[in-house]
Amino acid sequence: MTLAAADLAFGYRGHPVGRGVTLAIAAGEVLALLGPNGGGKTTLLKTMLGLLPPQDGTVSLDGRPLAEFTITERARLVAYVPQSHHGTFAFTAFDLVLMGRTAHGGLFARPGARDRAVAAAMLERLGIAHLSDRPVTMISGGERQLVLVARALAQEPRFIVLDEPTASLDFGNQGKVMRQIRQLAADGLGVLFTTHDPNQALGHADRVALLRDGGVMAEGPVGEVLTPERLAALYGAPVATVVETGGRTAFLPG
Repeated sequence: MTLAAADLAFGYRGHPVGRGVTLAIAAGEVLALLGPNGGGKTTLLKTMLGLLPPQDGTVSLDGRPLAEFTITERARLVAYVPQSHHGTFAFTAFDLVLMGRTAHGGLFARPGARDRAVAAAMLERLGIAHLSDRPVTMISGGERQLVLVARALAQEPRFIVLDEPTASLDFGNQGKVMRQIRQLAADGLGVLFTTHDPNQALGHADRVALLRDGGVMAEGPVGEVLTPERLAALYGAPVATVVETGGRTAFLPG
């Protein structure tokens, strides 16, 4: 199965953001979307999720136009983790994760034993089971982000789309989420995530797309696309390469 955009133009009514974007994410692989602020990353993700209509081109799931799927069908196939979530209601972390199961039982269906077991398992998987009974309005932004990842996993989707999933996390939890991204791909899911950190793409993605001013500058295997020259052009700033202990390459601002 693939989640694909073909010659996609995207944006808001009266405000085009990008065009000519062609991308595809296959089951079992990780695609990182890298680019500066204002480059169109979030708008592109929302269009590929069906939250915004394409201005031109198509978005498809396994060759079938996304618009042909019902909202429930989409939710069973594609999960979304937004950049941030500022909850108004004091749902517990467990209840928020349990909401991910509505894709399988309907909005007003009573959660069953399996739904509760899946929600508990996803909290445990991310190491936040101790937050189960805590209101999400009373936990840190980083903890709340992990709860949102657990909610997405509770949907048991085929694809997961994450918009800057580590932006509000401390160093240890950043590593936890990035390792989960690799594990999801190993479990057969297709993963698309945005990031400002080329080292996250280098260490955890199979392929990378560089997005600037709404267009793809380059796309392909991480080791081929991520070069200091391309990153300098992407961000409009010098980029240096360092070789860390063990021979691993990393990028730093120049």
